[in-house]
Order: sequence, then structure tokens, then C-alpha cells
Amino acid sequence: MATKTDHPEEQTTQEEFDKLVNMSASELKKWLTTEESKSVGQKKDGARESTGHQSGEEIVEILGKKGKAMSEADISQMKRVVSYIKRHLAQRPAQVEDSNWMYSLKNWGHDPTKK
Repeated sequence: MATKTDHPEEQTTQEEFDKLVNMSASELKKWLTTEESKSVGQKKDGARESTGHQSGEEIVEILGKKGKAMSEADISQMKRVVSYIKRHLAQRPAQVEDSNWMYSLKNWGHDPTKK
């Protein structure tokens, strides 16, 4: 859970991030080493790593800052994560298990199979 802030917009972002990112730092870190994780996502200009996979690494860092103040870059990343997860959840396919949709969401810290 992120440290609360006096800025209402940042606080809302942190609350949404805490709600939507349902994987722990260790779960996400382990997931990011899998072939499934590396097999999905868009890569910019010949990059070796997809945007989602790179985001996952940033999320691991944010989750590791429990109780510490978040930087502007952290808050910006948290906004991107919240926006991506919300958009992606709205596109839920009929087949979730072992789908690229699920793999992509997990790269962003959300496991859709968790209750």
C-alpha cells in the first residue's frame, strides 16, 4: 500500500492502484521471468522488451516502496497502470485462462483469476 498524500488526485490514484494491482511485488517479479510474460505486448521501435513488461518492472519498484513517499514519476506510472488495467478489464474475452489478455494484464500487476 502506498503512502497517503495531501493531494486528493494523488490519493485517489494511489487508492485505485492499490485496489487494481492485486499481485505482490514477489508474485509480479516471478511472473515477469516467464516466457508467457515476455510473449505479449507492444514493443516500441525495436525495443527488446514490451511496454507492459517494462511497466511491470516499474510496478515492482513501486510496490517495494511500502510506507515511503512516492515521487512524481511513481504517481505518473501509477496513473498509467490504473488507466491500462481499467481499459483492459473492459475488454474481457470469453476465454481468460492462458490468454494473451490475461498475460498482458499480469504484466501490469493485475491477475484476473484472483478473487
